[in-house]
Amino acid sequence: MHKTLIIGASGQIGKQVTQHMLDGGHFVVALVRDKDKLSDVDGNTMSIVEADLKNDFSHAFEGCSSVIFAAGSGPDTGADQTLLIDLWAACRAVDYAEQHGIEHFIMLSSVGADKPSAGPEKMQPYLVAKHMADEHLLRSKLRYSILRPGALNNDKALGKYTTQQPQDQNEAKITRADVATALVYLAGDLQPKNRLQELFNGQQNLTEVLK
Repeated sequence: MHKTLIIGASGQIGKQVTQHMLDGGHFVVALVRDKDKLSDVDGNTMSIVEADLKNDFSHAFEGCSSVIFAAGSGPDTGADQTLLIDLWAACRAVDYAEQHGIEHFIMLSSVGADKPSAGPEKMQPYLVAKHMADEHLLRSKLRYSILRPGALNNDKALGKYTTQQPQDQNEAKITRADVATALVYLAGDLQPKNRLQELFNGQQNLTEVLK
């Protein structure tokens, strides 16, 4: 049985990923700190694991084939939480995945993680955390997909994408709904190749840009 662990399943993107996976009949392990936050998610192929990412959460990986790391400290937390969740928890998730023989690790990162010092000053702690977590995954023995979306918004899904960063930074954005769809698409690839990809809303279909 192919089972996917979704870390951060109650987050803005993680919850959409979880529901899409369940709608598609996939078996999902939803890792959350508070299971009540998934009370509005429907699906009989989901099991829930409650755990704090600041503590040991290795048990959640048992029996899983793939992992989607969609957790984040959130925009209203300080650099300390960014360090603990976006960096340390992500790195430990990679280590746990190696220990459990995970076949495919999908990391939700961020545009700008390649050059954190070039980003806005207030974003640099977050971008550094994403950069180091990505590097840890790249150095691992895992099969990986690293997705670096542009600036996120809550607009309605457009269903159109590009991997080319727009010259106008005001256009370098993507809806959370479209990111969720892309993560589900990657999770459905049973023969994944290592990839590191930026992603924005554009003019092409998802299958064209991530084929």
